[in-house]
Amino acid sequence: MTEGRENYRDEIFSLPVRAGKRTYFFDVKATRANDLYLTVTESKKKYNEDGTFFFEKHKMFLYKEDFEKFTDGLNEAVSKITELKESGEFQVKEGEGYERRNYSSNVDFESLD
Repeated sequence: MTEGRENYRDEIFSLPVRAGKRTYFFDVKATRANDLYLTVTESKKKYNEDGTFFFEKHKMFLYKEDFEKFTDGLNEAVSKITELKESGEFQVKEGEGYERRNYSSNVDFESLD
């Protein structure tokens, strides 16, 4: 392993995306075998009772063999959200988010293997 290789792995590409109270970090990294992968980190500022703050983080790793399936699933889910909003099946309740209107999903978790 060459000197500085660990730093190189952590700095291939990073894109922070601020979205309201959250920030998403899209980080491209490399394995020791030089395969690229993506980490997606959600970071949200939270406050302790004494007023001090901390960042709550959730991280997901996405490997190259899953990129296409993940992208397909994400695009399908976003399209469904757009479709539901436009059809009126989900309506915004003032200050409370979305209200479900006769919608169900038939997810068979046994078929997700």
